[in-house]
Amino acid sequence: MHKGQHLLIDCCQVPRELCLNDELLLETMSEAARLAGATVVSQIRYRFGEDSPAGCTAVVMLDESHCSVHTYADLGLLALDIFTCGGTNPKQVWQRIRKTLSLDHASIRECPRFETQPVSHG
Repeated sequence: MHKGQHLLIDCCQVPRELCLNDELLLETMSEAARLAGATVVSQIRYRFGEDSPAGCTAVVMLDESHCSVHTYADLGLLALDIFTCGGTNPKQVWQRIRKTLSLDHASIRECPRFETQPVSHG
């Protein structure tokens, strides 16, 4: 048993143009979350590169938790977090984002949050 599911998704070979498109990334996360049944509460995005490597970050705050992205344009890397609780399935959010943005090279770690049964470390 757990309270919430968190997907940590690392994407590589992402086109530089996509890594710099904070507006598209934000819109895609927001729409994917809505279509999966989540309630979008707030959104923010920021493109950086003057004093740091080129890329962007964006966050969609949900009533059910959040979706966030951070990119490294020069390296073609995109880090995506999708954390949901309640009835929203983060895998549905991810599938819509993956399809919309053609993110074909990804590794995914699933992390249950707030496990309600003791975990053995032995």
